Amino acid sequence: MERGTLVEFRLQGGRRLGVISGPDGKKNFNLQTQTGNTQTVHPRQITYQVAGGPYRTSELPAFESQVQNYLDQADLEVAWELFRESHALVSPEDLAQLLFDTAAPAACYAAHCLLSEDRLYFKQKGDGYEPRPTAQVEELRHQQAVEQRKAQEQARFLARVQSVLGGAADEWEPSDRLRLDALERYALWGDEASDRASAQDVLSQLGHTTRSEDAIALLVALRLWSPHENIHLRRSGIPVHFGTPVSEYARKLLENPPADPASRRDFGRLAIYTIDDESTREIDDGLSLEMLEDGREKLWIHIADPTRWVQPGDPLEAEARRRATSVYLPTGAIPMFPPELATGPMSLLPGQLNCALSFGAIIGPDGAVENFEVTPALVRTVYPVTYEEADPLIASGEEPVLARLHEIALARRRHRHQRGAVSIDLPEAQVKVKDDEIRLEILGDSASRLLVSEMMILAGELAARLAIEAGIPVPFRTQPAPELPPADELLRLPAGPVREFAVCRCMQRGEVSVYPARHAGLGLDAYTQATSPIRRYSDLLVHFQIKAHLRHEPLPLTLEHLKELLAMIDAAGQEVTQIERLSERYWIYEYLRHRRHQVQPGLVLDYLGGDPQRALVLLESVALRLPVRLDRPVSKGEMVDLQIVQVDPRQDLLVLKEVRQAH
Repeated sequence: MERGTLVEFRLQGGRRLGVISGPDGKKNFNLQTQTGNTQTVHPRQITYQVAGGPYRTSELPAFESQVQNYLDQADLEVAWELFRESHALVSPEDLAQLLFDTAAPAACYAAHCLLSEDRLYFKQKGDGYEPRPTAQVEELRHQQAVEQRKAQEQARFLARVQSVLGGAADEWEPSDRLRLDALERYALWGDEASDRASAQDVLSQLGHTTRSEDAIALLVALRLWSPHENIHLRRSGIPVHFGTPVSEYARKLLENPPADPASRRDFGRLAIYTIDDESTREIDDGLSLEMLEDGREKLWIHIADPTRWVQPGDPLEAEARRRATSVYLPTGAIPMFPPELATGPMSLLPGQLNCALSFGAIIGPDGAVENFEVTPALVRTVYPVTYEEADPLIASGEEPVLARLHEIALARRRHRHQRGAVSIDLPEAQVKVKDDEIRLEILGDSASRLLVSEMMILAGELAARLAIEAGIPVPFRTQPAPELPPADELLRLPAGPVREFAVCRCMQRGEVSVYPARHAGLGLDAYTQATSPIRRYSDLLVHFQIKAHLRHEPLPLTLEHLKELLAMIDAAGQEVTQIERLSERYWIYEYLRHRRHQVQPGLVLDYLGGDPQRALVLLESVALRLPVRLDRPVSKGEMVDLQIVQVDPRQDLLVLKEVRQAH
């Protein structure tokens, strides 16, 4: 190209004009821009050569003004309508002649600008432009209208976001839900979110960085999430509330209770004690002691009978199957059944006639079961007691029935230990959160908790024995025998948590099976869980099976059907256990975050990888076991003072280091 040639070139995606001033090497050109700068360009960057010339850079403002005048009067749609019938390729010169009635250089360049930027009427084909078919133009118009509407919705959405961030009420439009959902999915799943780009676009346009943590912060700032939103629960998809069909079904049941086909034993005025935490609302077990005519004692374990209200295949049973279990979080429970049923007529409550499945047993002096029976029951005289209230009543003997039940529980525990049961006494924390206030209590093996625990194990043993004797398929809980260290090796360890943890590490994982087998950890030949049918779906299945057997009716579940159900609910149960564990640890970390400047006493339980400077430490204030790297070798059972270096509940992060006292 000669010196003085006016060309269009592309630079960083933009359209520029420049005048050729000479070659640069063998291929490139130097050109002068309107600002007087020299620009070196490759031939591939040159997209149009203006006819005429030679040109000077001083002429560029007037030339661009002429081009703009042509563009202002152009109607490309008219040109398309005239050209579309011919199907011939259109050049900038053809378009300039049609639209502007001239092929002057400025007119031709204006036509080139129209054609090269058009995405609707013409498409480039070689050196010319081909008119698009009418149907294609209509489709493109529709797509552009959609994109324009989306852009307008996005702009309005961003304006509402800024308004809410400024303190205004959150009045979201229906179209906002898609964008808010994209933000939530990105906050939950990060780079794995399917619409990550949409969420990142929102964050970017708001001036935020585009990490998933920023999406969480924005959702909190918009008051859509709480500052302590349970990410683990949200990821699981477990419904927090019950849908309208299930709630309506529950309401109709309450208004018109179904007939009770069970023939129930009425326990009349026999006192039944329910022992639970103060916050517990689903009361599913109670204890009583009956004096027989021959002077012997018969203890009764009364388990709430939700099958009075639930039938296999109905909406409540289907919902319980889907949920598999209640979820217990520091912030509250998510029940398996609608709360108006679970905490009402399904529970064992004072002041109402309660349906139960009752397990009665005569226990010998050695703690063995001499005989037992299982019966549907009516329970009338219920006395609710908390663990804190029950302990002094047992210790003082003020409530003789509770004191005697505790003696039987101790005998039962001795009996199980003689049969190989393994009890592990490690401290456990109970975390409750209300209005972001954290209450943390270290639970001990109190008399009342031991009593309830032993009675629930006994009920599980009796249910399993009945199932085996009657050939009833139920989900049995089994556990292989642990391979414990030699007794002298255990005795060399410090007594207390260190020794208990050494035993804990040897325990085998429990399993669920439709076939009975020994539960070595409990010291029982067979065991099933039947004491929480309001809270656990597998327990509900046991009740369905036992009640059908007691009524001499066909069993609801065959062995094969039970296998299928257990495979489904086992995975759901494991997920819930993980959510509960992570949620509790989040709040323990949050508890420690408020105490990060306090020294935390820790007990060295064990070494990691055999390295005495990498210890597993029991943080005594919160009953949490954590790995800690130390600057010195330590001994098992040694106490160490620890300082919190870093704690981030959201990131599940807690870093500790030892605080050494100066001598």
